[in-house]
Amino acid sequence: MTATSTQTGATGVDDAALDNPSWSALTGAHAHLAEGDDLARRYPADVSPITGVRSWDEPGVWDAIATLVGPGGRFSAPPQGVDLPTGWTLEARVEGVQLVETERLVTRPDPEAVVLGAADVPDMLALVERSRPGPFEARTYLLGRYVGFRDDAGRLVAMAGERLHPADWTEISAVTTDAAHRGRGLASRLVRDVAFHVQERGDRAFLHAAAENTGAIAVYERLGFALRRRTSFGSLLAPA
Repeated sequence: MTATSTQTGATGVDDAALDNPSWSALTGAHAHLAEGDDLARRYPADVSPITGVRSWDEPGVWDAIATLVGPGGRFSAPPQGVDLPTGWTLEARVEGVQLVETERLVTRPDPEAVVLGAADVPDMLALVERSRPGPFEARTYLLGRYVGFRDDAGRLVAMAGERLHPADWTEISAVTTDAAHRGRGLASRLVRDVAFHVQERGDRAFLHAAAENTGAIAVYERLGFALRRRTSFGSLLAPA
């Protein structure tokens, strides 16, 4: 599922790419991973379920999506107010928010954070299965830098990393902590670490969260993120 949006404010910096971050990433930093054409693209299924379109107003966009996903295939839902052609079905929609870093965000590398890669995928998937932070697949780690904390027994207990890379921005994603280790500030430490390396590259950090996840949103705001816009995450099914 990917995000659709309603603009509610501005960051005071060049943030136009955040209006359509998946498309900016799929035609920019992640073009080498993208499947599709100049109207509709997606990541391979084992990388991410995220998809994107150039514009929902483009002539031929629905035909491009149908060709890409095939009969009954899944794609991101358009913003509310965009009419679905005959045969297309809205599968799900969840309200969300998009947050961006502000000058209040204090970033720092964490000496105890371990960089995660291909060898860590089983542990990453096991943590995701336990904590359910959102979509994470076997090759999601290819999207950017992922880091985590392990306990004394070597078990991965917290994780965060990079997902979308729209122009001049990097999305912090997969922020999650095992239930038995929450309340220790592990996720906040990882967010600061990820954001530090994002800024070291010259990018700015942003993230998405479900609107109902008020606890996580409050943590991000305390860290120094602010609401940029309200959005929604949804999926639809192509005609069978």
